[in-house]
Amino acid sequence: MKKRITKNWSKYVTEHSFALQLEEGVFTWDDPKKIACSLKKSAEESLNRKGTPYQSAMSMLNFYINRAGKNLKPERRKVLEQAKKELRRLFKIE
Repeated sequence: MKKRITKNWSKYVTEHSFALQLEEGVFTWDDPKKIACSLKKSAEESLNRKGTPYQSAMSMLNFYINRAGKNLKPERRKVLEQAKKELRRLFKIE
């Protein structure tokens, strides 16, 4: 019987994503550029992604931000929102 993951499923997805092999603790880092570089590297190296590397990296970052919701402290949200800008810059989107 397959174990159902209902409690803390977003944590499970973040830690065990088949799309990207994330560096441990990437979303807890304080440097937005370092977060963006790590997500870019993970997305470019992934063989399982469904979209472009940019889409995969941004999707994982948005997933984390959205799932944290109200529990995400304003300072942490600011760092992660800045990481979005860095991702766009790294992928030359803006």
